Amino acid sequence: MKFRNCQKLSLALAVACALLSATVKSASASTFSYTVTDLGKFPGGSYSDAYGLNDLGQVVGGAELPKASPIGSGSHAFDYNGGALFDLGTLPGDNYSGASAINNNGQIVGTSSPSSGGNHAFIYSDGALQNLGTLPSGSYSIANSINDQGQVVGSANTAPGANSIYGDNHAVLYGGTGFQDLGTLPGKKFSDAYSINNSSQVVGGSYTTGGDEHAFLYTGGALSDLGTLGGNSSVARGINNKSQVVGSSQTADDKSVHAFIDNNGNLSDLGTLGGNESSAYGINDLGQIVGQSATSAGSEHAFLYRDGDLIDLNSLIPADSGWTLQNAYAINKDGQIVGTGVIDGETHAFLATDPPATAVPEPDSVWGTLVLSVLGMGAWLKRRKRERITGISAS
Repeated sequence: MKFRNCQKLSLALAVACALLSATVKSASASTFSYTVTDLGKFPGGSYSDAYGLNDLGQVVGGAELPKASPIGSGSHAFDYNGGALFDLGTLPGDNYSGASAINNNGQIVGTSSPSSGGNHAFIYSDGALQNLGTLPSGSYSIANSINDQGQVVGSANTAPGANSIYGDNHAVLYGGTGFQDLGTLPGKKFSDAYSINNSSQVVGGSYTTGGDEHAFLYTGGALSDLGTLGGNSSVARGINNKSQVVGSSQTADDKSVHAFIDNNGNLSDLGTLGGNESSAYGINDLGQIVGQSATSAGSEHAFLYRDGDLIDLNSLIPADSGWTLQNAYAINKDGQIVGTGVIDGETHAFLATDPPATAVPEPDSVWGTLVLSVLGMGAWLKRRKRERITGISAS
């Protein structure tokens, strides 16, 4: 009898262990998928592009506006906050604009220009666009990124000189009182800044007149060369608040360009979706990365790098969605992604959202359930034994 009871207890334990194993397998095999929101376009326009996203899900970019200038249509910067695109307009006297980034305080940065040319960086705050100006004696500026402190980075031209009648394009930092020239890497002539984190670290690229470019990190008042994946050129496009940097680099054979992540000075190749080219543009504080890559068929597809895998974003959306997601530019803390894709033959801005996953019990709670199940089986065996002895049912 004791042996049979032990058999039943062992069976209960085996069943509970099987349940635990199934739960763990279910957790490890869990998948994620995205729903895609079409951000639309301005009335009469044919395209829109999304470039920036904050942790509140607000999106910025540019979209075609018919008759933006006397010579035809052009792009206007927009803000999207769960409804239609809101036209941010342009700086006074300008015809075109585009928004590149938005911080968690709702401040937006971008670039505005007249139809005759000549870019000026702007910040949109409290319902109005403000011209951020230029470097001393410069003529243009571009804004690419803004952190939560309101610091802006981009590029601007220096004063004209004997060797450069238009000045040299340099990475710049705006802190509220004008642009600061960040300079260039040694031996380089030009530079661009593309992203800034909340620790005021800046990333971008510095290059020569011949085009050889190297990714840089600006921190502590100096630029440092991040190197390459073995090729001649590289550029850094994004940085998170953990100082992880992403971008793209030529590989050792200089025939391919691959997306990379830099962790403390060590560049790692993220690979491609089967083609020869990929570029990483954005990274959140979880280390999730977005960008674009050529596929083996030669198409351009948006990608998500997550948990060590480079994934075609198109494989994570419904097959009948009608979308081809081509570029992903930014990802926030909740894993929302913005970029551009093709739907119904037009290029539209998109917002991709990963629905919350079904909660998986923590290991401790699963083991707790296991123990309770075994104890419960033991109590049932004792009760059945008592029933047989007394002939009284306790059910």
